[in-house]
Amino acid sequence: MSDEMTLEERKVVYRARRGLKEIDVYFDPYVKNYYLTADPAEKALFAELVDQEDPDLLDWFMEVGEPPRTELKAFILKLKHYVHG
Repeated sequence: MSDEMTLEERKVVYRARRGLKEIDVYFDPYVKNYYLTADPAEKALFAELVDQEDPDLLDWFMEVGEPPRTELKAFILKLKHYVHG
């Protein structure tokens, strides 16, 4: 898998490793199954998401807070759907 990745993709995949179970449960399956085949707009959304701070991500995934952009909220719902169906 890593031989096919661009430098930017490698950076995003590296930053997606959080070490927090609550976030990794969503990020890991996405990276393994969808990220490399995603369209550029979706890759950009994921890159924006992984650049966020862990407390903010936890709030957004637990629906305690709202992401600053509706596109991020929709993408979080998509990640949750991948895991929970």
